[in-house]
Amino acid sequence: QMEDPIQLKEEGNKYFQASDYEKAVQSYTQAIKLNKDKALQAVLYRNRAACFLKKEEYAKAASDASRAIDINASDIKALYRRSQALEKLGKLDQAFKDAQKCATIEPRNKNFQETLRRLGANIQEKVNAGGALRIQFSTDMRVQKMFEILLDENSEKEKREKAANNLIVLGREEAGAERIFQNNGVSLLLQLIETKNAELILAAVRTLSGMCTGHKARATAILHYLGIDNICMWMSVDNEEISLAVCNLLQTITDCLLGQGTEERQGKEEAVVLDTKKDLRMITMRLLDMLVSKKVSGQGRDRALNLLNKNIPRKDLKDHDNSRTIFVIDNGLKKILKVVGQIPEMPDCLPLTENTQLTASVLLNKLYDDLRCDPERDNYRVICEEYIKSKIDPQNMDKTLHAIQMVSGVLQGPFDLGNKLLGMKGVMEMMVALCGSEREIDQLVAVEALIHASTKLSRATFIISNGVTLLKEIYKKTKNEKIKIRALVGLCKLGSAGGTDYGLRQFAEGSTEKLARQCRKWLCNTSIDARTRKWAVEGLAYLTLDADVKDDFVEDEPALQAMFELAKTSDKTILYSVASALVNCTNSYDTKELVPELVQLAKFSKQHVPEEHPKDKKDFVVKRVKRLLKAGVVSALACMVKADSAILTDQSKELIARVFLALCEDPKDRGTIVAQGGGKALIPLAVEGTEVGKIKASHALAKIAAISNPDMAFPGERVYEVVRPLVSLLNTERDGLQNYEALLGLTNFSGRSDKLRMKIVKERALPDIENYMFENHDQLRQAATECMCNLVVNKEVQERFVADGNDRLKLVVLLCGEDDEKVQVAAAGALAMLTAAQKKLCSKMTEVTTQWLEILQRLCLHDNMEVQHRGLVIAFNLISADKELAKKLVETELLEILTYIGKQEDDPKKQHIINVARDCLTRCMDYGLIKPLSRA
Repeated sequence: QMEDPIQLKEEGNKYFQASDYEKAVQSYTQAIKLNKDKALQAVLYRNRAACFLKKEEYAKAASDASRAIDINASDIKALYRRSQALEKLGKLDQAFKDAQKCATIEPRNKNFQETLRRLGANIQEKVNAGGALRIQFSTDMRVQKMFEILLDENSEKEKREKAANNLIVLGREEAGAERIFQNNGVSLLLQLIETKNAELILAAVRTLSGMCTGHKARATAILHYLGIDNICMWMSVDNEEISLAVCNLLQTITDCLLGQGTEERQGKEEAVVLDTKKDLRMITMRLLDMLVSKKVSGQGRDRALNLLNKNIPRKDLKDHDNSRTIFVIDNGLKKILKVVGQIPEMPDCLPLTENTQLTASVLLNKLYDDLRCDPERDNYRVICEEYIKSKIDPQNMDKTLHAIQMVSGVLQGPFDLGNKLLGMKGVMEMMVALCGSEREIDQLVAVEALIHASTKLSRATFIISNGVTLLKEIYKKTKNEKIKIRALVGLCKLGSAGGTDYGLRQFAEGSTEKLARQCRKWLCNTSIDARTRKWAVEGLAYLTLDADVKDDFVEDEPALQAMFELAKTSDKTILYSVASALVNCTNSYDTKELVPELVQLAKFSKQHVPEEHPKDKKDFVVKRVKRLLKAGVVSALACMVKADSAILTDQSKELIARVFLALCEDPKDRGTIVAQGGGKALIPLAVEGTEVGKIKASHALAKIAAISNPDMAFPGERVYEVVRPLVSLLNTERDGLQNYEALLGLTNFSGRSDKLRMKIVKERALPDIENYMFENHDQLRQAATECMCNLVVNKEVQERFVADGNDRLKLVVLLCGEDDEKVQVAAAGALAMLTAAQKKLCSKMTEVTTQWLEILQRLCLHDNMEVQHRGLVIAFNLISADKELAKKLVETELLEILTYIGKQEDDPKKQHIINVARDCLTRCMDYGLIKPLSRA
């Protein structure tokens, strides 16, 4: 019997394809029991839902689809399968909502649109027939029957599961939720929770979540009836699925109390709502109490921290009310500090997961950033200082160790505050002293704290002079891998802070390749905890500055995959370190160009001149980029971009943008980057972050936009988000390559739809594009003219050409006379479309320059058939616009040119050209300006 969930999933897929749905269900069920990965769990539930649909077991299908949606709310397959199941169960309103969500995610999917139309018609028909009333009358009986089955221990298991699933579905409907609530349903759901049966508990909690959604009065009543203490107790259990479901329930209640997603309701139920601020503070206090309770599981503690992270700091800093943050600082800052000060290796440690302390550091950072003024920040600092001082006791080393760990935790959160805490009397000295301790736990905590502290050069200088020798000794002597790896990273970091090219060798003593191999070995060792392995990534972030190290690293597939896997964790340090290592491997950092004369002068004066390492030359960099792409670096980067803003710092965003730009260098690789989610990942990087990061991300987007099908690279509404980053690259402060590739991208976009053309116009790109049409650089002028050729299809652009007091039309006419054929093609195309769409421009063309006729004649006689055809179309437009203008043209040599072309024998290769010339002559005959015999 297989025990690998992935193999069981594949087995289930084969059974499903063979229409053996019963065996497929068995395989998926076994995989669900064995699996621990959330993403895979969602896939397994939605696959099993598909089987139940085929077996016409619709309640089970809806339940499994709901479980998949609980894990990933935007799982479109699960949403659609639940919609299908609900429709079969007669839950048309709920089926319609799920189908609506599907259509919102993929608005162009015709299947979703058709489902919406069908469900809408069915709902209307049911309401018109009075069906809605009959359903309401029968709901009470259904609710009562469900609870009878669920609370009867002798009920068949299948019946109980069906009743539980139906109850969840009913709780999500407004009418159903109200009937459950009015029929003593909350009390009965509480009885289900008290059965201690995991399946029944989940069903009850999910039903309660559905009942609370969007209804403030009901959510408040349920909160008071259940009691916040009970809710927090259920969330504290060591069962991930139950803990998550209860967390979602509490978040739903909190959303209602904050007024988020609450529908406007009239009636008596609104009158019973109590003061929401009081309830919110009660919830906040209980969550803070959970942080320091030994009875709370590690998962429960994480849930409490996540809820605080999500609901306490302001969503928008323009909102001046940060009272929730002030309340947490006054009542719970010490409790959060206690969590970050925990030492997992000590016996008195609270139950933690690998993410608990980092999540607490993130919360500290969010609270600090949410403060509005210096007095508030000073109060925050004073509370931290006093609490840390109270823990420092020279007579009690364990207590002091917790204080140092707290400082280390703050340094991973609000760094400026952490830096101030390092200035407290005796803190830095205590760190160095602990490094020399005989106890491994002292060394572990101290080394980690030194690493975080050495980020600031002023602190690093103190540590270089006091702690480097100790770190060397620890690295050489300790047999504890956890300490050894931290000591190595400390030495690497201090070497970098030392500011010399030889810092790594100077401080780490020996070959960087040897140290890097050791780091890769640690990284791939899954028996070492993730918290320790992350230090291997940080070590590689420094060691990959060496060309030999980075070349060896990209060839080590297991090490790359291990690093990519760690990048998916919610850890600020890991994200930054992974991004740094990738920047080093792709050589996407800034380099100063050496002036040859200064190099010779330096050599003459016997000064050291750093030379480019052979493995830093372009050929080696290209090979490394290809290797990273093959290893799946784009998927890893896309995953990193999705991290919370407190974890993904602006500096990390810039590093990721640099890597993306390096990956996009070869046009052949851009399709792969798009297919693995690179296009989508680049958009937020181009909008938020450092100025350099936004420019790099925008340039990478431009490279993709220049050659890719926009509908494939940026599907749906996403393509409109790309326009602004591209327009930003038209700034004259950007370099020529950025200007050129942005113009290519905008040209590609403007050829897709009028809505995209309108978006480009709204982003005020026209003046910049026109400026580049004057550019001396041939390629920039050509790209700008081609872009304008596509834009003139838009009516607003045409009106700008028609308006008085501008030289836009003159510029296009003169560009038609350029020697550059590509510029001529684009300019002539623009002029042909403008004169076809706006008759006013036909007469205006003859006034903007005295060279207009000569240019037109040259176009009509051009050797390039594309240019010639566009020239003849312009001539036809002028003739068609006005008889007097036609008369003026007939009196020139243009008539001879038209006659010469029109009299040519039919030729498939240039028939379109001959036909336009003949149309011109025919129009002149219609005016009576020439006689038919003139063609003979």
